[in-house]
Amino acid sequence: MTNSWTDIKNADLVWIMGGNAAEAHPCGFKWVTEAKAERGAKLMVVDPRFNRSAAMADHYAPIRSGSDITFLSGVINYLLTNDKIHKEYVRNYTNAAFIVRDDFEFNEGLFSGYDEGKRSYDRSTWEYKFGPDGFAIRDMTLQDPRCVFQLMKKHFAQYTPELVERVSGTPKDKFLKVAEWVSSTANGERAMTIMYALGWTQHSHGAQNIRCAAMIQLLCGNIGIPGGGVNALRGHSNVQGITDVGTLTAAIPGYLALPTEQEPTLESHLAKRTFKPLTPNQTSYWQNYRKFYVSFLKSQFGANATKENEFGYNYLPKLDGIYDCIKMFDVMHQGKTNGLLCQGFNPLMAIPNSNKSREALSKLKFLVSMDPIETDTVRFWENHGEFNNIDPAKVQTEVFMLPVTSFAEEEGSVTNSSRVIQWKWKAADPYFESRTDIEILSDLFVRMRKMYEKDGGKGKDAILAVDWSYKDPLHPTVEELLTELNGKALVDLKDADGKVVRAAGQRLASFGEMRDDGSTDGCMWIYTGVYGPTGNNAQRRDNSDPSGLGVYGSWGFAWPANRRIQYNRASADVDGKPWSEAKKYMYWNGERWTGPDVPDYVPTIPPSRAVGPFIMNAEGVSRLWVRGLMADGPFPVHMEPFESPVGNLVFPKLKGNPVARAFKNDLEALGTSKDFPIVGTTYRLTEHFHYWTKSVHANAVMQPEFFVEISEQLAKEKGIKHGQMVRVRSKRGEVKGKAVVTKRLKPFMIDGKPVHEVGLPLNFGFIGETKKASPINGLTSAIGDANSQTPEYKAFLVNIEPITGPVA
Repeated sequence: MTNSWTDIKNADLVWIMGGNAAEAHPCGFKWVTEAKAERGAKLMVVDPRFNRSAAMADHYAPIRSGSDITFLSGVINYLLTNDKIHKEYVRNYTNAAFIVRDDFEFNEGLFSGYDEGKRSYDRSTWEYKFGPDGFAIRDMTLQDPRCVFQLMKKHFAQYTPELVERVSGTPKDKFLKVAEWVSSTANGERAMTIMYALGWTQHSHGAQNIRCAAMIQLLCGNIGIPGGGVNALRGHSNVQGITDVGTLTAAIPGYLALPTEQEPTLESHLAKRTFKPLTPNQTSYWQNYRKFYVSFLKSQFGANATKENEFGYNYLPKLDGIYDCIKMFDVMHQGKTNGLLCQGFNPLMAIPNSNKSREALSKLKFLVSMDPIETDTVRFWENHGEFNNIDPAKVQTEVFMLPVTSFAEEEGSVTNSSRVIQWKWKAADPYFESRTDIEILSDLFVRMRKMYEKDGGKGKDAILAVDWSYKDPLHPTVEELLTELNGKALVDLKDADGKVVRAAGQRLASFGEMRDDGSTDGCMWIYTGVYGPTGNNAQRRDNSDPSGLGVYGSWGFAWPANRRIQYNRASADVDGKPWSEAKKYMYWNGERWTGPDVPDYVPTIPPSRAVGPFIMNAEGVSRLWVRGLMADGPFPVHMEPFESPVGNLVFPKLKGNPVARAFKNDLEALGTSKDFPIVGTTYRLTEHFHYWTKSVHANAVMQPEFFVEISEQLAKEKGIKHGQMVRVRSKRGEVKGKAVVTKRLKPFMIDGKPVHEVGLPLNFGFIGETKKASPINGLTSAIGDANSQTPEYKAFLVNIEPITGPVA
């Protein structure tokens, strides 16, 4: 989230799309209801189903799953053609004025540089023009035909309300009401927040969905202000935290990059990431990347990380590609993987195309599950009839289950959607012989290191170089680990005058204290300050809010630097004056930037220095146009899901995302609308927590079995009665469940033809207290987003039929 849960109360307009906060985030949704009650805020919801959020909304607009880019592009076009933008914000705080190279082109859905054979872009033509001084050329009048603003107007002009209705199935009047309400916030006086979740991310073009939202908010001037932002709603209490600490396969903690094979030395890695500012006077924030990286290496390898060995850089693995879950299971399916350790992970339920996943698991030598409960994955080798049809005799995999403690049986920190790190204390002692994840992993590492010491082996040097200097190597404490994330001074740190500013051994107060000479460590720069010199700030529980803006700056610790709203320098104009007294947040008081939050800026840089407010970008401003960061284009483009009931009505030659993650056998497993004419989408239920609470009796009583939501029209067409058992099939598999015939779903008119959609809750399986069901992802395709590799769970093709005979 760019903002925070508590900041949502400052919104004048709340837009939920790609999520269902009232149902999936019922506690957080209270801030939406507070904005409505206290401020008179309006709530609008865009979703394929009339869900619980829509039931609370002032306006609801239906949309076909997978067509979000067209809808959002239509809003962008409305803002541009009607001149409903925050002009000064756009001119000064975005790259709208930057001039793009003359050889950049866009034709029939493809940008210049596309290589069909490689399914990738050469992005060199997406670059700016540069002057003789080395800085990017700008036209602050926004009139140059090659400036981003003019290219943007041209690019989005075709996304008219009529096209939105034709592609997305959203009635024109309902779409226009959304666009009009959005435009009402493009003035600095009113604020809109956009809330989304997996309904946007789980597409083959999911990252571009979110890009569209960011562009809308930038055109309206809604980034960096109270009540604004683009806010991702995490599905678990600690999803934000678990990605922060480096579980993404191409990242180390703090979202720094894991080296690639093309970066054999530390300098070769750093050279690609310490950018030169593109505008005069601009701060190059990522000159600090070196400090963050060297401090991380010192945390990893301690005394074994020296200047002479590039601080142990060579010990890090070098990537030859991205190993997301789709690729991991594809490699496993090829029989190239010996073992899999699942820590709090139930991949049979979570990875797309569960039939392929089951075959892949069967080819392992061993599978280890670290989980408080028995999962469907750990029982994958058992034949559960139609719900998990497998011959155990053909499974070569030896399965181990290591029971770990649950969240209630251990203390530590969790990081929520708002980036707020909060400490929790254990509520119960560990059950029976279960152990914490930390204990199990520590025991495993210590044993493995002893084996390497004795027998050697590939990777020996890296394993032996790891710094494991905890007080008790088998039982590191959570305080030790949080200290390691925070970082400390390894020698006395002195300022330019020779004064000691941080004594050796003392914890760092902020990432600004990190050094690149090996004199500091710190595993995760964004968390530096959470456990600083004054103690564990994650334990703070001061709920005072002097500003009344829901800042709560002394409750826990928000990364980075305890900042509650990111990019908050943009809440004031170029002279440092708030855009609006009603939205006064961070401003220049004549000496420094001040307000209720931590400035997202160098506090002492005055407005007269003309440094852009988005200091982490080389441009100093935000990006309506991305030069080379997005794999699938500098602007979003309508791309149909890989399984779609219709062709691409905007760009007929474009078949899905041209650079999406797709392996050959997954492409071969795609169905067509001839056999599977109905759109399927997945979602979660309030009564269940993903795949875990199906093992809890009370939850199973509230939602006992899998069901399929279908419209009254589809039910009539297929001869299906409410409560009747139905079979839902895709090319990859099938599931059975009771039909819930509902008004919440209605057919969409797409290009003059009706298209049906069915809703499939994902919380059920063949292990647990609920009635047995096949994994819902047995239906979904294993196609990944071009940027994040997130699978396309939210739009795929199925067919449905009633079951008239007896059902097992």
